[in-house]
Amino acid sequence: MPLKNIIKHLKLITHHRWLVFKLCCKIGEPWRGLVHDLSKYSPTEFWEGVKYYVGTHSPITEAKKDKGYSEAWLHHKGRNRHHAEYWVDQTAPDSTPIMPYKYAAEMICDKLAAGIVYQGENWTKEYQLSYWEKEKEKNKGRINPKIEKFVTVVLTEVAENGIDKTLTKQNIRQIYKKYVTVKS
Repeated sequence: MPLKNIIKHLKLITHHRWLVFKLCCKIGEPWRGLVHDLSKYSPTEFWEGVKYYVGTHSPITEAKKDKGYSEAWLHHKGRNRHHAEYWVDQTAPDSTPIMPYKYAAEMICDKLAAGIVYQGENWTKEYQLSYWEKEKEKNKGRINPKIEKFVTVVLTEVAENGIDKTLTKQNIRQIYKKYVTVKS
C-alpha cells in the first residue's frame, strides 16, 4: 500500500470528522461530532480505506465493486448509530425502528460533510438533496419512513436556504419533532 494513500486517507477521514464536528456544534450536539466515526481509525476500516482509496467517493464503494462486500462497511455500520443501517433488524417486530434524535441529527451532519469532502469546490447546497433522492431509491425499506421524511425535509431546506440557516439547534429539533416524534 503506497504511503501516499495512507496519508491521503488519514487526511480525508480526519477532515470529514472535523466538518461533522463543526456541523454538530451548530445543531447543539458537539459530543456526537467529537466521537463521530472514531471506528474509521480501527484496523478493519482504516486499512481497507487505504487499499481502496480514490479520493472522490468512499473506498467502501470500491471494495464492494472488487469483492462484492466491504469489511469496513460491515464493521462501521454495526458500531455507528448515526447510520440507519445500524437500526435495521429484519427479525424484530419493527424492522426499522425510529432513530433517537441525537443520531438522526448526526446523520444529517454526516451526509452533508461527506458531500462537501468528496465534491470539494463542486459542492452546492442542492447536491445533498439530489444525492439523497438517489440513495432513497437504493435503500427502500432499510430506513424508518419517519426518519426518511426527516432527512428529506432537512436536505430540502438546505437546498433552499443553505446550511447556516437550516442547521440550527432549534430548527433541526423542530423538524424532528414535527415529522418523527409520535404525537400522543
